[in-house]
Amino acid sequence: MSDLADVNGLSFEKALAELESIVAKLESGNVPLEESITLYARGEALKARCDALLKDAEARVEKITLGADGRPAGTQPLDGE
Repeated sequence: MSDLADVNGLSFEKALAELESIVAKLESGNVPLEESITLYARGEALKARCDALLKDAEARVEKITLGADGRPAGTQPLDGE
């Protein structure tokens, strides 16, 4: 099992794939207790990484505004601020 510290270097896609794998293992019920605890802790770290990456991406997303003629006129923050 990888160290928890390396979670911060994972891309969203890799972190999500690993998190899905952990969930599947834990849901199977075929994992010893100690390994389940380790997997759960890693899953929590992966979830936090995914959440952080999603929030960062959301903050950077801009919505294209259209002018009266229907052509792109500029951008504005997604939340309208």
